[in-house]
Amino acid sequence: MFAFRSLSFSRSTRHVAQLGLALTLALSFFAPAALGQTRIKDVVEFEGVRDNQLVGYGLVVGLNGTGDDLNSAVFTRQSLIGMLQRLGINAREADLDTDNVAAVMVTADLPPFARQGSRIDVNISALGDAESLLGGTLLVTPLLAADGEVYAVAQGPIAVGGFSAQGNAETITKGVPTAGRIANGAIVERELDFVLDHLNRVKISLRNPDFTTARRIAAAINQFVGPETARSLDSGTVQLAVPAKYQGNTVALLTDIEQLPVKVDQIARVVVDERSGVIVMGEKVRISTVAIAQGNLTIRITETPQVSQPTAFSNTGQTEVVDRTDIDVNEDADNRLAIVSSGISLQELVNGLNALGVGPRDMITILQTIKAAGALQADIEVL
Repeated sequence: MFAFRSLSFSRSTRHVAQLGLALTLALSFFAPAALGQTRIKDVVEFEGVRDNQLVGYGLVVGLNGTGDDLNSAVFTRQSLIGMLQRLGINAREADLDTDNVAAVMVTADLPPFARQGSRIDVNISALGDAESLLGGTLLVTPLLAADGEVYAVAQGPIAVGGFSAQGNAETITKGVPTAGRIANGAIVERELDFVLDHLNRVKISLRNPDFTTARRIAAAINQFVGPETARSLDSGTVQLAVPAKYQGNTVALLTDIEQLPVKVDQIARVVVDERSGVIVMGEKVRISTVAIAQGNLTIRITETPQVSQPTAFSNTGQTEVVDRTDIDVNEDADNRLAIVSSGISLQELVNGLNALGVGPRDMITILQTIKAAGALQADIEVL
């Protein structure tokens, strides 16, 4: 009995060990394949699936004396008179002097496949000399697209994130009180005439055009759906032919392929923002063998004028100002020439420049100089 139990325990142990080994091998097999891969939906845009920008001009009322000055903001005065006349009030001959009204621009993004009656968010920005939109209410404002047609109508109380407080000797302003937002403040009145299921071909646009990435996307789609389904037209476009089994159901096709993993390639690029000193370098950046020396010549000139005057009770001499100049020259003699080996990685390049004591501003100049010498195997884009 004891021997049987021992044999059973041994078999169970070997079974668990074999299962654990198989699981380890499976994880080690699939982990490298998934490393560095991205879903297709995260790097592309589908034809027709896009936002449309809307804009409108309106009036905000209910401001606590922080609106436009009607004497200087002529457009606000004319808009106010026109609105009152449409409501049956003749205010053209009246001397309007209210400061509770402000002219504003209203902007919104009409999302793809927005249906009539759905609501979208709108942004409000003062157009005149209003000091704040806090507490204001936007009146009915039609929102137009680029074709001049009205696609939504906005109205409602404005939420303002900033404020302004003023006294006789001090003014405090936080955020931007002349801009606000109305959540779900516009109602869609017109739908876009676009039916995705009627398409026989769909174009896929890459957010970052690249020939290699476009070809890999087409290959991944063909492997999943079937051969000759997708082909790359250029670095930024992949054309997708809707197969027979997906005819009339293009949404199902896009749903299936947008989850496919693909390895995204990119060109070696260094992006430099000279205004803020920010440098962003891609992992593909490589450097050929080059020698780098970084040093600054600093000349400091200090003027210390002194007054020279004759002694007390002297009948001769004249009081004069005598210049005293001190010049200090610093050539950073401690800096040395450093050699950067060929084919180093991004991390090695950054570590090497940091070892030289190079700051962001000097690093920008060094990278541009290395590029001019032909040793930087990457593009430099200056913002």
